[in-house]
Amino acid sequence: MNILKTTLAAAIAAAGLTGVAAAAEPTAIRCSHQLPPKHHIAQVIDRWAAEVEKLSGGTLDVQIFGANSLVGARENIVATAKGDIECAFSVSFQWGKTLPIMTVTVAPMAFGDLDMWRRWPDSEAAAFLTEKLREKGVQNVVWLFTTNTSVFTSNGKFLVKPEDFKGIKIRGLVPAFNASLEALGAAPVSMSGGKVYEALATGVIDAGLTDVSAAVSRKYYEVQDHFTVVPVISVYFHGYMNPAFYDGLTDAQKAALDEAGKKAAMWAIEASEKAAAAAPDQLREKGAQVHIATPEEIAALAAIMRPAFDAAFGGDDPDSKKMVELIRKLEE
Repeated sequence: MNILKTTLAAAIAAAGLTGVAAAAEPTAIRCSHQLPPKHHIAQVIDRWAAEVEKLSGGTLDVQIFGANSLVGARENIVATAKGDIECAFSVSFQWGKTLPIMTVTVAPMAFGDLDMWRRWPDSEAAAFLTEKLREKGVQNVVWLFTTNTSVFTSNGKFLVKPEDFKGIKIRGLVPAFNASLEALGAAPVSMSGGKVYEALATGVIDAGLTDVSAAVSRKYYEVQDHFTVVPVISVYFHGYMNPAFYDGLTDAQKAALDEAGKKAAMWAIEASEKAAAAAPDQLREKGAQVHIATPEEIAALAAIMRPAFDAAFGGDDPDSKKMVELIRKLEE
């Protein structure tokens, strides 16, 4: 009997320990994104994941799947909203018609000041977008500024003054931004970044618009010889989670996500500044002519482009109108 009692006690104790061990297993968070490993924002995402794990005391296990290795870029939002995965990152443009106000940062020259991005995570504008994202089925957890340094690319002359754009077929983006180009007299043709090189090479368009570092990586200097660096648009990635999954986390885990998100927002600004700083000289090394727009030149373009954007972006949609108002407040 003593042996039997001892055996039973040991079995009960082992079962109890197993239960404790199971309860202590960290919660896995699978996060998908489209960026290659060397991209500066991909590296910030990795750093964010490590910070979340640290701040959560090891109760969260953030697993990053980059370069479309888990879910494709176009499927990230739906996969997260449905709960197929717990977390994903998307660039603002990828919300398209689903939530057009996410493209507000293409407002011409509106986000050139990096101090705005430093204030962004705690701003009313960010809170409003977070609310609207939740209504669309995802819980936002981090904002990652990617670039505010763009280039207008062209052949034979720089595109600097408003009159330089008249009659120019140029790469377009979303309708509201295209309206700002049309106000300059240009003819925008919307297309993805991957199609611009061929369109420039074959004459489908006369001029390009892209991030200054992308002008180097996509080798635009092979088909264009003049590059005007101007803070015309800003781009950001953001990380979000399945709402049901997020709601099931403890308060301490949510606090860890919040703190890590605020830190990562600042890391993204630092990394993006560094990535953009070298690009103009890299273009010059490839034989391109580069002009850095002056504050006066930027103001002249903004005076025409911004009102046209605001009118097209706001339209009759109350959410868009409110977004424009909140951006104006952030600029003050």
